[in-house]
Amino acid sequence: MVEPALFGPLDGLLAPVIEYVLLVIVLGNLVTRFVAHQSHVRQAESDADAIARHSLHELSNVLLVLGSFYYMTLHHHSGMVLSVLVLGMVIADFFEFEARKVEAREGEGLDQPKGAIFASMIVAAYALYLSLFFVIAPVWNAII
Repeated sequence: MVEPALFGPLDGLLAPVIEYVLLVIVLGNLVTRFVAHQSHVRQAESDADAIARHSLHELSNVLLVLGSFYYMTLHHHSGMVLSVLVLGMVIADFFEFEARKVEAREGEGLDQPKGAIFASMIVAAYALYLSLFFVIAPVWNAII
């Protein structure tokens, strides 16, 4: 039986490696989150109203959302779980950014975006599970 391919040749190229591509994007998102926070701290020291979104971090968020939606077309159940986790992370990231702006206007030191970091760690854990399942597959299949 032939697998349905929504995106045709693109599915043939990306389907075998999409979990690893998503893992790289998730890990890149963690790095850009750190860089964005350092940038926000520097911006807050110079001017409280100068805090702006970090474009590289926003790009990694968009890539992660699009990648998780594409993954949902290939693997419906795990793609839905990943997409919900990623959307939750992006929403947490949005509100954490707004909280940093309020902290800067109030003259407080900028706190780390703990909620968004926690959400991104959950996304990273699930992406690691998806991409490294072959390591635990023998034990998992023996039990389940």
